[in-house]
Amino acid sequence: MRLALKLVAQRLTLGLLLLLAVSALIFAGTQILPGDVAQSVLGQSATPEALANLRAEMGLDRPAVIRYFEWLGGVLTGDLGTALSSRADIADAVAKRLYNTLFLASVAAVISIPLAILLGLVAVRYRNRWPDKMISATTLASISLPEFFIGYLLILVFAVNLGWFPSVATVYDSMTFGRRLNVVILPALTLTLVVLAHMMRMTRAAILNVMQSAYIETAELKGLSGFRVIWKHAFPNAIAPIVNVVMLNMAYLVVGVVVVEVIFVYPGMGQYLVDHVSKRDVPVVQACGLIFAAIYIGLNLVADVVAILTNPRLRHPK
Repeated sequence: MRLALKLVAQRLTLGLLLLLAVSALIFAGTQILPGDVAQSVLGQSATPEALANLRAEMGLDRPAVIRYFEWLGGVLTGDLGTALSSRADIADAVAKRLYNTLFLASVAAVISIPLAILLGLVAVRYRNRWPDKMISATTLASISLPEFFIGYLLILVFAVNLGWFPSVATVYDSMTFGRRLNVVILPALTLTLVVLAHMMRMTRAAILNVMQSAYIETAELKGLSGFRVIWKHAFPNAIAPIVNVVMLNMAYLVVGVVVVEVIFVYPGMGQYLVDHVSKRDVPVVQACGLIFAAIYIGLNLVADVVAILTNPRLRHPK
């Protein structure tokens, strides 16, 4: 157990160092973008004096290293800065947007994770038979299509032709849970179709790898049914790689929602980022990029920790 805890501590330390490096890259990337931030904020008709005053107000006349550490210190204290375009506090705006994005990602995860595991188990049970081939072909087709195509196709079928769900996913604070769920179902289904194939195929591959073990043959010789052997004996021993791929896709559900949120005009982090990229609002871009990076690195850390703790050779090295 001591070895496992040591590896967990190493992963956490590495994750924090990686996040620090990513924050430096995000800050540097926004600073080397072509164009003048002050000019984009004030417009082409701004006077040189106005531009100089705004640069001084934004701290652009100081060295980049000093500005980076000031920005990093503010982030560590919960101060993400002020949006240049609206003068609003970024932390307050991000809190609402992040909640919306996490809600959408959670709905997609609740649909996609159990469905992917179930389809993976069915594919293993009927390996190389028509259910396995049909599931593999369908999921492969869904992952081959771009997100925007899937989104527009769902809008055409379920919003325009059938009228079951709204085509624009507009949410607000006073919405009931049921109404909010009805509004986000189409973007959630789009995300589900994007990540389903990867999780299903990884589940299938991990279980098939375990199915070749000697204890599986013993369970089969005892007369247990095929699905019971898979569920009771193979699946628990294949859980580590499955958890890894689930966490990776969870990270994608949160970080990769930009295209889906833009298609459905959903007021989440992705839409917020795109709106302010077009306005060249550097503090907002930096804050959103850092939050996305923290979520992605955090979920990958969870996957690593679960993989370590579920490995009996690490928990009991003797």
